[in-house]
Amino acid sequence: MTQRLIRLAADVLTVAALAAISAIAGDTPAAPAITAADQQSFDKWKTELVENRKQKWLPLAGLFWLKPGKNSFGADKDNVIIFPKGPGHGGWFILQGKDVSVKLAPGVKATVAGKPITGAKMEPDTSKSVTIVEMGSLRFHLIVRGERVGIRLKDLDSAAVRNYRGPDFFPLNINYRVVAKWEPAEGNRTVDVPNVLGDVTPTPVSGTAVFKLNGQEVRLTDLSEDPKTSLFFVFSDFTSKTETYPGGRFLDAEPAANGTVVLDFNRAYNPPCSVTPYATCPLAPKENRLALAIPVGEKYDHKSGHH
Repeated sequence: MTQRLIRLAADVLTVAALAAISAIAGDTPAAPAITAADQQSFDKWKTELVENRKQKWLPLAGLFWLKPGKNSFGADKDNVIIFPKGPGHGGWFILQGKDVSVKLAPGVKATVAGKPITGAKMEPDTSKSVTIVEMGSLRFHLIVRGERVGIRLKDLDSAAVRNYRGPDFFPLNINYRVVAKWEPAEGNRTVDVPNVLGDVTPTPVSGTAVFKLNGQEVRLTDLSEDPKTSLFFVFSDFTSKTETYPGGRFLDAEPAANGTVVLDFNRAYNPPCSVTPYATCPLAPKENRLALAIPVGEKYDHKSGHH
């Protein structure tokens, strides 16, 4: 999704918008009018965001951390891992160290890459060839998060997909599309990135975007895995307490070019944890907890949303 969202974000950057963008040392002027092209590009990007959630995150139906040895699974209540549907006794997940295999109960049908199986070693999502087991409308695979090893379950017939109302955004404001100075990181710099599980992971940093917004200098540290392909920021701001996702929002950007980075906060979006309890999202590191409000981008319902 990230690359497609970034490309859409770069579709339209009008002359009027560029003229209104604050320079590195400048303050934020009055917001210029939104052009039809701006709105069209933004709407197209939102469509991509919704489709990504419907395909990847809203179908999630469970996240189960494995214990050493056999972990029985199925829809019956006497299993260690209880699926919301499917065979009463589907089989077992067998954890040895960090290696996991699945063994199906007699008569249970499932496939991997279209081929029927009775059992298989499961390659995790951290590998280049993750094993995805298909069982009716269910799909499940192995995830590794720190010392945890678990099964992530997806239901292609999920009611969450059908009932999704779509994201809610602040009105577009071109003042929050800024050109930032890019400061490459020195040496092997890392920052500690927390996640919703309570883990903290030292994460390599490629650099920092520096700009002024509403008269205040702002610094955002990139957390991308491949900064030559795209940049990725997780940030929080004063709106996180009331109007946006409390753990922070995500923002994608094109790689730095000629010492600058274009950041469009209108396209700040909530992490998957905002729509499902079965994701394991990073939270804003202390370096990216901004001491100002960013009243653009995606909103969040603090009363009814996931945390």
